[in-house]
Amino acid sequence: MSRTTGESNRAHIGRFAPSPTGRMHAGNVLAALVAWLEARCSGGEVVLRIEDLDTERSRREHADALQRDFEYLGLHWDIGPIYQSERVEAYQEALSRLERQGLTYPCFCTRADIHAASAPHAGEKPVYAGTCRRLSADERAHKLPQGSAALRLAVPGRVIAFTDCLQGAFTQDLPSECGDFIVQRSDGNYAYQLAVVVDDAEQGIGSVVRACDLLGSTPQQIYLQELLGYGRPEYCHVPLLVDTTGRRLSKRNRDADMEALSARFKTPEALIGHIAALAGLIAPGEHANPQELTSLYSRTPLKGVSQILWA
Repeated sequence: MSRTTGESNRAHIGRFAPSPTGRMHAGNVLAALVAWLEARCSGGEVVLRIEDLDTERSRREHADALQRDFEYLGLHWDIGPIYQSERVEAYQEALSRLERQGLTYPCFCTRADIHAASAPHAGEKPVYAGTCRRLSADERAHKLPQGSAALRLAVPGRVIAFTDCLQGAFTQDLPSECGDFIVQRSDGNYAYQLAVVVDDAEQGIGSVVRACDLLGSTPQQIYLQELLGYGRPEYCHVPLLVDTTGRRLSKRNRDADMEALSARFKTPEALIGHIAALAGLIAPGEHANPQELTSLYSRTPLKGVSQILWA
């Protein structure tokens, strides 16, 4: 089923990167299916990476269930599972490189402080105002003994632009749309942005397939790649599956998690067929397994689509 070493066509390596905080849901299945097809249709391999850095919410039983779900669906991987929780030395080495460049600084702000100092951008999370970046060395020394601090990466006056293979051209002005972002949390855990950049580089990932809600984090990862001397993978952000209210599916949608999906569709072929039909690959009502879809896969039906109604 899987292995941790071996020769690979590294230019075509894709990945599954689930967080073990609950059962997989229909949106995860769509992203995983597209990731698998992108890799297989280019003759490549798939890495299974368990993103379990959130120690408060991650559970090994959830990681085991995710692997069983992938196997049930026929979404077989070639390398892994690789657990982020076992790779902290790699993240620390990358963080130390950023620190040696003088690009990080401690941040003592609480979530309430950040919300009070900055209005939310585009209805989303507020852009950090750079409050702690302006502290003097004496002020930082005074604050450090009072409690733990997060580490932020200072961003320059820079616009990052890239072309997503599904969503097209995307740009982000780092200071005004992102702000200095966290690379290590105040509890000592490494931030998602840093960890995935290190992992994708060291695991030779050439194709990053994930949901559209992470599109806005990609410029920050590209900036980190540049600072750390890594190459840039191809990005492919698939549409979000949303309910009738327009809210994206999540692990809270019990009627769309794997337990409910298995009960509703009865067979993995029926479930994969339904997901593939939503992606425009086959007609509604058809059954299919992932291997059968390799001859039918095309990006075209998904291009420019950011949401799909889950039905």
